[in-house]
Amino acid sequence: MKKKDNSAVRLLILTFMLSIGMLAQEDPKPVFITVTTLHRNLDTDRKDWKQTEQEYFDKVTSKNDLIIGSEILNHYFTENSSEVLLVSVFKTWEDIEKANDVSNELIKKGWPDENSRKAFFDKYNTYYGPMHSDEIYSSVNGTKEFKPVSKEPMVVYIRKSQMSLNGQGKGLKEFNEKITMNNPYIKGYYPNRHAWGSDSRDFLEAFYYNSLSDLEKSSDKQTELIKTTWPKEEDRKAFFDGLNKAFTGIHGDFIYHNEPSLSK
Repeated sequence: MKKKDNSAVRLLILTFMLSIGMLAQEDPKPVFITVTTLHRNLDTDRKDWKQTEQEYFDKVTSKNDLIIGSEILNHYFTENSSEVLLVSVFKTWEDIEKANDVSNELIKKGWPDENSRKAFFDKYNTYYGPMHSDEIYSSVNGTKEFKPVSKEPMVVYIRKSQMSLNGQGKGLKEFNEKITMNNPYIKGYYPNRHAWGSDSRDFLEAFYYNSLSDLEKSSDKQTELIKTTWPKEEDRKAFFDGLNKAFTGIHGDFIYHNEPSLSK
């Protein structure tokens, strides 16, 4: 049964980089986020895919207490229309591996008959191609948490930036406190940094919006808040000059939508 063995449980070494200036603070203990990028077989029926993922979620993910958060994100505006992100959140690094053992036990309970279990996962695996990638991130202080009430999919904008790793840069915490937290269009905000994966410079921010139009309105509201917070142009320039030293200036933009019934 290949399902969820993809989710980075085989990772053994934590490779944190030392905190750079923008993150130097007494943060709460971080949580760990695994992100597995799969590629859906576009020849399969989406309704059947959703029903199969729902069955797995109901029998396994929703009952695994070591998985404290979970999302399935589908392509909206990204370079690859087959992308599906499986996102899981854990309190500790050790829980990533422990959760896999719990999931295996729940799988046996959910499909006690071996033939039925094999049939389910054989079907499940037809919805995805064989290629996948795994990343693990650690949370950064300054999240804007929320509990979605709508059953409609939300727009999830992910910005992946490169950290400069030069020990310089400051102001991210101040920016989020004064701008991000006061932007009414941003319903949820989750900043994360590299913990394990291909690029130690990764700094990933996930923004939740009710709609694509709210994402666009958010940009105008951010500009307004920035001018209100730093009304003098020289003060604005000084602040952002300091903040931008923490990054290389290179970033990527990705927009997904979640599946509310598969969200934990």
